[in-house]
Amino acid sequence: MIAVRADPVICGHSGEARNLAEVALTRGFDDVRLLTWPIPTLQAAGLPLKPLDRLLPYSEGITVERPEAVGDYRVPDGRHLAGLTGRLVELLSDGVPTVCLSMYLVPHTQVINDAVTAARAAGFNPQVHTIAKAVGSDVTNVIRSCLREGRFGAATVLLTTFLASDEVVAVSEYTKDEIIASAEEVDAHCGTSFAQACQDRVTVSYPPIDSSAFLGLEQDAVDEALKKRGLERGKYILFLSRVARAKGIYDLVIAYGQMAARDEYPLVIAGNGPALDHVRAMTKEDDRIIFLNDVDDDEKPLLMAGCAAYALPTKPEPDFVETFGIALAEKMLAGGGPIVTTLTGGTGEAVGDTAIIIEAGDINALGDALDRVVLDMPESEKRAMETRARDFAMQFDRVAVFDDLFPTP
Repeated sequence: MIAVRADPVICGHSGEARNLAEVALTRGFDDVRLLTWPIPTLQAAGLPLKPLDRLLPYSEGITVERPEAVGDYRVPDGRHLAGLTGRLVELLSDGVPTVCLSMYLVPHTQVINDAVTAARAAGFNPQVHTIAKAVGSDVTNVIRSCLREGRFGAATVLLTTFLASDEVVAVSEYTKDEIIASAEEVDAHCGTSFAQACQDRVTVSYPPIDSSAFLGLEQDAVDEALKKRGLERGKYILFLSRVARAKGIYDLVIAYGQMAARDEYPLVIAGNGPALDHVRAMTKEDDRIIFLNDVDDDEKPLLMAGCAAYALPTKPEPDFVETFGIALAEKMLAGGGPIVTTLTGGTGEAVGDTAIIIEAGDINALGDALDRVVLDMPESEKRAMETRARDFAMQFDRVAVFDDLFPTP
């Protein structure tokens, strides 16, 4: 069982859950369930969602459960948590050996912890092994917010919740280091001993990617997808990610306005996010910028494979730091033009030495790097970078990641 914000949320960790679930079917698990939220609740939260009519189906044997809220309006938020926890208790009551993986400490790890405690207290004697995976926003948004605001009690709860699991995992080495650093701050203030426990117990499990969706793409399919969008292979710059300040979208738009290549290479901004409306408004007079907010999972690798360059100038913000960069690894598998990005958070772990690196926030360097890639870089160098990138990214294939996270006894 995996507790996560699953599809249709546009989020790398929702994709992680799908990929782990699919591999589990090939590794002896005969009942795989994703425990997540009712779609109206996700919509009401304002999360960016994929087109509901174009979601890829899960394989037979995978069940996506969306328990309804328990209680009425007088319990505004806890109703959904009660629904998730209650359903998990039901699933744990059958005595079948079960592994429970949570992605996001808030609230999914707490849901699993509470369900296991309740099942044991009720005498069900669940045969369960729990794994808590700390993803980027657990640290950069939640724990760091607690520390900035001096809310050490809340930080203590989060770390206690994390360490209560049988296994504790981070999505990258950067995330692990941030967890330990946060724990040290809490220890210094509260006299606790979280940091040593995190140092001793936290391991790293990179995001699992379905490499088969990005490898061996039919060239005719790439050309057809680009034709439908009015694009030409190797003749556009691509940003495909969540449209948010922390992803460097404002830096990219400003840099593009100064680029020599803009007359020949349009900028395609593919995705949704909190900054989308503002970016649209500030670029409404620029007919060289194309917005695509309906790209589905089938079209994504085709757009990546056909671009002249892929830009993700991510930068640290108070509420978000790129703790890995799943889109970068996907782009590396799909091929296409070189990646231009920054060494922010864990992006260096995602790209290794296979990308063009600029300083985060350096708008002039961003424009210069993109101009050099699309106007001056020899085709032989581009192809060499493409091959190196694909070879490097194969370590993130979902089968390899699954087998490392769930070793066969």
